[in-house]
Amino acid sequence: MIERTTELVQCFRHSVPYINAHRGKTFVIMLSGEAIKYGNFSGIINDIGLLHSLGIRLIVVYGSCPQINANLNEKKIKIIYHKYVRITDILSLEQVKQAAGRLQLDITARLSMSLTNTPLQGANINVVSGNFIIAQPLGVDDGIDYCHSGRVRRIDKKAIDCQLNNGSIVLIGPVAVSVTGESFNLTSEEIATEVSIKLKVEKMIGFCGKQGVVDNKGKTISELFPDDIKNKIKKLEKKGNYISSTVRFLRSAIKACKSGVNRSHLISYHKNGALLQELFSRDGIGTQIVMESAEKIRRANIHDIGGILELIRPLEREGILVRRSREQLEIEVDKFTIIERDNLTIACAALYPFFKEMIGEMACVAVHPDYRNSSRGDSLLKSIKLNAINMKLRKIFVLTTKSIHWFQERGFVLVNVDMLPESRKKMYNYHRCSKILMIDLI
Repeated sequence: MIERTTELVQCFRHSVPYINAHRGKTFVIMLSGEAIKYGNFSGIINDIGLLHSLGIRLIVVYGSCPQINANLNEKKIKIIYHKYVRITDILSLEQVKQAAGRLQLDITARLSMSLTNTPLQGANINVVSGNFIIAQPLGVDDGIDYCHSGRVRRIDKKAIDCQLNNGSIVLIGPVAVSVTGESFNLTSEEIATEVSIKLKVEKMIGFCGKQGVVDNKGKTISELFPDDIKNKIKKLEKKGNYISSTVRFLRSAIKACKSGVNRSHLISYHKNGALLQELFSRDGIGTQIVMESAEKIRRANIHDIGGILELIRPLEREGILVRRSREQLEIEVDKFTIIERDNLTIACAALYPFFKEMIGEMACVAVHPDYRNSSRGDSLLKSIKLNAINMKLRKIFVLTTKSIHWFQERGFVLVNVDMLPESRKKMYNYHRCSKILMIDLI
């Protein structure tokens, strides 16, 4: 008797492809001052330590906006913004340096913690900070002097790479020096974005108060493209969220995405373990910003055999699909269309043409259990129909024992065996007694 696998085992197995995919890649993690201030910050730090232990090269860029504001309020120094950018005069700069310096020490201390019975036990993480960023002043705009507010002038890519290659986590704060030896206050978003672009990182990850970007019903939008983000930003700005952590990150994500960063992720600092769920599960938990969808529908090739077998073997064991050998699949793989997500095959279907009768058979339809309540089946059907039309076929039929109503709801009608092509009619298995459904394409 085979014991049922535990939820832990299942989750671990599902995460393995992502562990392999992420190992050796470089991620920039943007920690806003709001994320640091929130009570779940220790959980985020522990998860960052876990990412490091899995061989991911990490650059952590932190902000300190609320901490700076707290310092300024305590010293009764007026907080001034121009075009949503902080004006950092000489008095404000001292408070900026104090807040940023304290956070640097706190973050380093937390990542260095290696007590028994803690998540970072035995981690031995080396955290390195330095003058990786050279700044320059923002200057004067509309007659307003930004004083010691600055922007990125240069990034020492070689020095950052050297530290990453040595197995260190690189920690970068919002205060950077210029070639004249002056200190400037930069936004963590700009630093994270420019570092991501310069080092050509795999991902840029940020935190916000909600679970990513949400729609009008409060549901998280799992995937956004740059043009979609612009509309989201406009809506958020209309509500007065000009400098919220969400808007700041989204502006950065647009630039990063268009400059070659494969994906940017926005997740909640409220949700414990959000970082791990986003990176090591199929659907994630937040919003990812991409130039092209993480999910693709395409024709299968020989390298997809393993993924197709993983999908169809459980259905074959249940008797829902007729068993196909690996050799048969290798011969027929060009007939298959698959849906791929993060290099994992989550759905497949085959189209077998009978050109003499101008009819096609849609067969071997399989969708991963995690996606059966979604629209993947419809996407496959649409793609198979398009392929059939391109082949000049007039009809498509399916043989099924379990999904009769699903096909009927999509326009298929029940027909008898006589409607099958002659060669397929000879292969019909009367013991399985599969229902035959057909749909016209023209």
